[in-house]
Amino acid sequence: MAERKIPAPTPTPETEPFWQAAREGRFLIRVCRTCERAHWYPRALCPFCFSENTEWREASGRGSIYTFSIMRRAKEPYAIAYVKLDEGPMMMTNIVDSAFENIAIDQQVELVFRETEDGPPVPVFRPVQA
Repeated sequence: MAERKIPAPTPTPETEPFWQAAREGRFLIRVCRTCERAHWYPRALCPFCFSENTEWREASGRGSIYTFSIMRRAKEPYAIAYVKLDEGPMMMTNIVDSAFENIAIDQQVELVFRETEDGPPVPVFRPVQA
């Protein structure tokens, strides 16, 4: 089965540090210095306490599948999922490197970057090998 081509994201001035880190193989999330909660999607304003006192921190790249769906009608079928990062936030992403029938809720996953069409690599997740 052919792997789906991922369209390139459009970095903004606010998200450029994230995409630059992705080019270097590093996964950053935004964390509030006031309430100490991590959040996804990265943005300067904390969605929990509305503080502007946020910073980029390197994340573990590990989590578990909260829910998923197989997009079988796509030209190249793929698995889309919400992954609960070990740092706390939920992230919508793709599950790769696994047969669809082997994907399961609560399954442990780890981050990998996939190249895009003419843009920075994007974070996706694969099952952790036992």
